[in-house]
Amino acid sequence: MEIRGLDHVNIRTADLARMVDWYGKVLGLVPGLRPAFSFGGAWLYCGNRAIVHLVEVSEKPRAIEPAIEHFALEGRGLRAFLERLAALGVPYELGSPPGSGLTQVNIHDPDGNHIHVDFRETP
Repeated sequence: MEIRGLDHVNIRTADLARMVDWYGKVLGLVPGLRPAFSFGGAWLYCGNRAIVHLVEVSEKPRAIEPAIEHFALEGRGLRAFLERLAALGVPYELGSPPGSGLTQVNIHDPDGNHIHVDFRETP
């Protein structure tokens, strides 16, 4: 047995439409096929893979410690991504783990979930 990678992240939200819109505009994810569950939600795709599963809930989930601190995505086109964030007014912070050669762009979705997009490029 071997772990081959992260399949998807499941996020509960009380504002499904806003989250679908944000993930589309900011990260370029596209809503797609989703099983006919008995609850609302959306699956957001990167290419042919649903990497973010949104689950609609009636109230905003309360923070519980310990919780997932963030999830990370790999990106290409750092300059274009930073320009997109600026145009959309999305605040971000840049980071670089020592010795990694990565540029991390740290952002938060409308529900406050921390995401970083990793680039093998420098700004």
